[in-house]
Amino acid sequence: MRCKQPEMWKNGDWLLHHDNVPAHTLLIVREFLTKNNMTTVPHPAYSPDPAPCDFYMFPKMKLQLKEQRFLSIEEIQAESQQVLNTLADFKECFQKWQNRWDHCIQVQGDYFKGDCGN
Repeated sequence: MRCKQPEMWKNGDWLLHHDNVPAHTLLIVREFLTKNNMTTVPHPAYSPDPAPCDFYMFPKMKLQLKEQRFLSIEEIQAESQQVLNTLADFKECFQKWQNRWDHCIQVQGDYFKGDCGN
């Protein structure tokens, strides 16, 4: 944030979202975030991962790579990179992310499965 969005960093006008991966929940990480006054968006303990990659990027990649056969890891990497280069509509991605968070709030953190009923 400090390098990419210095005006937001300076104003403190941003939130950090990360999931419940053990490396993110370590005491040393939480202490660092607190010491540096970084506001985090908590991740619901048993809800599906609301990370944009999981409900935006990966489904789009799967659709485009479906039923293709690859002979090497390099072919998979090249084709995956080509697909990633075509994914440019991140406004839709962040709208879906907001919808997912709204649904997490509506169910008060309870577990749900699927596409939020959309």
